[in-house]
Amino acid sequence: MNENDQSESSSSQRPPRQARKGLTSTGARKAASKSTRSRSREFALQALYQYILSGNSATEIDLFTRDLAGFHKADAAHYDALLHGCIESAEQLNAQIVPHLDRKMDEISPIEHACMWIGVYEFQHCLDVPWRVVINESIELAKEFGGTDGYKYVNAVLNALAPSLRAVEVAADRNNAA
Repeated sequence: MNENDQSESSSSQRPPRQARKGLTSTGARKAASKSTRSRSREFALQALYQYILSGNSATEIDLFTRDLAGFHKADAAHYDALLHGCIESAEQLNAQIVPHLDRKMDEISPIEHACMWIGVYEFQHCLDVPWRVVINESIELAKEFGGTDGYKYVNAVLNALAPSLRAVEVAADRNNAA
C-alpha cells in the first residue's frame, strides 16, 4: 500500500460531515425554519433599507417589496405594521436610539439602522412579542443581512433600550432569574 492509498482509505473511513440543522454557514436561520413573522421582518428590513437609502415613498417601496419572491410566506399584517410604522415614526425611533450610539446616526450601516428601528418599534407597539424575542429577531436580521459584527451593535443598543421600553417585562425576567 502506498502513501496515497493510506490517505484515501483513512479519509473514506471517516463519517461524512453532518450539516447543522436549521442554520446556514454564517449562523443565521435557514429559510425553512423561519416563521411567518420572521419572514415579515426580513421583508420589512429590505423595504426599510430601501427607504433609508433612496427616500422613496412607503407606497412605492411596499409595492416593490410585495412582488419579491417568497413574500406570500410572510405575515403581511406584521410587515405592514413594521414598514409603515417605522417610516411614520422614524424621527421618534431615532430619538430613542441616538442616546445609545457611540457615533452619529449617519455613520451607522443602513441595515443596522433598520434592524434597530424594527426592534424599537416592536418594543413599543408589538407587546405580544416578548422583549427577548424582539432583540433576538433583530440580531438574526443583522447577522443575515448586515456586516460581520453589526449584530453586536444592534444587540448592545436594544439591550440598553429594553429596560426603559419594556420596564415591567424586563424587571420580571430579571427577578425570575435571581
